[in-house]
Amino acid sequence: MVAAPPTVPFPAASAASVPMGGIPTYTEIDRDREQVREWTRTAARACDAKGAEDTLILEVGAVLAITDAFVLTSGRNHRQVATIADEVEAAVKAVGGPPPLRVEGREQAEWVLLDYGDFVVHVFLDEVRRYYDLERLWSDAPRLGWEPTPASRT
Repeated sequence: MVAAPPTVPFPAASAASVPMGGIPTYTEIDRDREQVREWTRTAARACDAKGAEDTLILEVGAVLAITDAFVLTSGRNHRQVATIADEVEAAVKAVGGPPPLRVEGREQAEWVLLDYGDFVVHVFLDEVRRYYDLERLWSDAPRLGWEPTPASRT
């Protein structure tokens, strides 16, 4: 007969800390969500800084279990698409964000996908974005507001 592993009660977690091996509190989870939102806003501002068009953030976490948000944006040509993707990586890193877990499409620069786990940045060539029309596909997802930095369009 195999003995059951001993149970160890977790101490009560305060809003400011999570015990080693403990379960995060709702306050911790909310803070993590807000951090992800800030990284998505940073990504959107980085897109804007490189002249991207129609940048928006969709909060897809309620309808898609694998990520919390999509940043969608477009570039006018392959070079701009690649430049936007590079700027997003640099900007998220500059604010202490994670590196992307995976990057796809960089060589073709028609649809570059930067997968950060908690959020995904989609940088499209204009005509490719129109073809796949992710805004229509995820039309039920709420949009997260963001403001460009004042110097981003100089």
